[in-house]
Amino acid sequence: MKTIASCVEEIIISSPFLEEALSRNIINYSALAEDLNDTISKMLRKPIKNGAIMMALRRYNQPINVDNSIQLKKVFKNLGDITVRSNLSDFTFQNSKTLINSHSKILEKINTNNHIFYGFTRGILESNIIISSVEKDAILKIFKNETLIGLQDKLSAISINLPRGNSKIAGLYYQMFKRLAWENVTLYEVISTTNEFTILVEDHLVDKAFSVIKSLKD
Repeated sequence: MKTIASCVEEIIISSPFLEEALSRNIINYSALAEDLNDTISKMLRKPIKNGAIMMALRRYNQPINVDNSIQLKKVFKNLGDITVRSNLSDFTFQNSKTLINSHSKILEKINTNNHIFYGFTRGILESNIIISSVEKDAILKIFKNETLIGLQDKLSAISINLPRGNSKIAGLYYQMFKRLAWENVTLYEVISTTNEFTILVEDHLVDKAFSVIKSLKD
């Protein structure tokens, strides 16, 4: 049977921004109760008083897994180097039988150049190539027979080395995404390997994104 408290919990858990605001104690309970009244009344199928919702909000305790919380703090404390690469372009191509051949050609071209940033991700219907913008013309030439779905220039990548065992920690990426979203940082792409995490953002957001990531480490 649903109660006001269970409805409040359901709404908060599904709203990361709201959960964050409550944890920071920067929200007006009275205003929030009034805002949630219509939703909770519909959930319970009866009119609810704002005061009852306020009480449920004040009594709400975020579920905390102590062991996982300790592990999260340890991971963030031991984050490795944070590397920023700018002047990047992002290409999205439709998958085809010949796409991998074009991919091989560009790899041969940049194989001996350690200064080139290159990332390749293949999805079910499309593939992404992230590369230093100096190779933009080469990509367009080599992939000229492929279907270009999207192209974005003026991008920067922020890469973070993660401690070993990070894949066993629940909520690691969630914490990163939540902080970035809270600071209104839009992610253009995300690339992840076992012990490395890279976000791609537009150039005008790179300083803010770097500050957010560094604050996690600090």
